[in-house]
Formats: sequence, C-alpha cells, structure tokens
Amino acid sequence: MFDYRSMFDLSGKSALVVGAGSGIGEASAQGLASFGARVVCADVDVEAAGNTAGKVSSEGRKAEALELDMTDPRSVDAAVEQVGTPDVLVSTPSINVRKPVLEITDEEFDLIIDLNLKGTFRLIRNFGRGMAERGSGSIIAFSSIRGQVVEPGQGIYAATKAGTVQMLRALASEVGP
Repeated sequence: MFDYRSMFDLSGKSALVVGAGSGIGEASAQGLASFGARVVCADVDVEAAGNTAGKVSSEGRKAEALELDMTDPRSVDAAVEQVGTPDVLVSTPSINVRKPVLEITDEEFDLIIDLNLKGTFRLIRNFGRGMAERGSGSIIAFSSIRGQVVEPGQGIYAATKAGTVQMLRALASEVGP
C-alpha cells in the first residue's frame, strides 16, 4: 500500500479545523493530525470539538478544542487572538434549507448566506491576513457539487457554494504569489 505520509509532512505545523465536531471536519482534523500537525478542533458545539480533540489526542497527537461560531464576528476575532495564524485553515460548516427559490423566506436566505458564505468569508479574511503577511499558508473551504450542478430545492445553498469557490479563487489570485 502507498504510504501517503511520504507525500507531505506537517510536523511542527498548526491547523485550525472549523466544524471539527463531526463529519468532514472531524475527519479533516484526524487526517491533518495523522500527518503530524498540531490541530485546533473548532466548532460552535465546543463539546463535540472536545470529543474530536480527545480522539486525536488519544492517538498520541496534539489537539485542543475551541468554541467558534462563524456567524459571530466577535467569536472569529477571539479565535484569531487565541490561535494566531495557523499553517492550515479548514472550513467545513454549512447549512441548507431545501425549498424552491420562490418559497425561501428572507430569514432562511439570511441563515444560509450568513453561515455558508459570510462565515467562510470571515474565516478566510481574518486568518488569511496573517498567512498573507507571513507569506505562507493553506486555506481549504469545503464546497459542494451543488456549486456547479443544479438540483431543484437547493438554489440558495448552491449559490453559496459557487460563491465560496469564486471567493477562494479570487483570494488565491490576490495573495497566491
């Protein structure tokens, strides 16, 4: 079997995984730790983040939990102060309200946009500044096939996922060099 660890080593590097309390975020935290990164497991549910950090730590790797609400600018600012500038930022949280576009309420629209697009923006802006100043870092924001392929009942969600991809492309073109 191929040794994927030989592809890259994250020993001595730090990673912040937002949404680490479950699913893709939990798997991302475990994966980054397995490559040697010290991982901060962040989630709006700090108990779930703590469970993930505990699993990672029980494998002999370094991890800690952090409460972080992407929809709250103060929470993101506090995380930047506490964590500093990580070498890797991973953003996984999102929400979907499955309804036809014409049936989405303003409140539902705001809920989807605030987490999926604006929350991701807050993370990449606030943590990306330090990466840009340092001249290095990796930002990974999970999108969805819905950002490219339309499915009825997912129009607003799809718009946020397409927006996330374009926002990261723009950021890469601005700070990549």
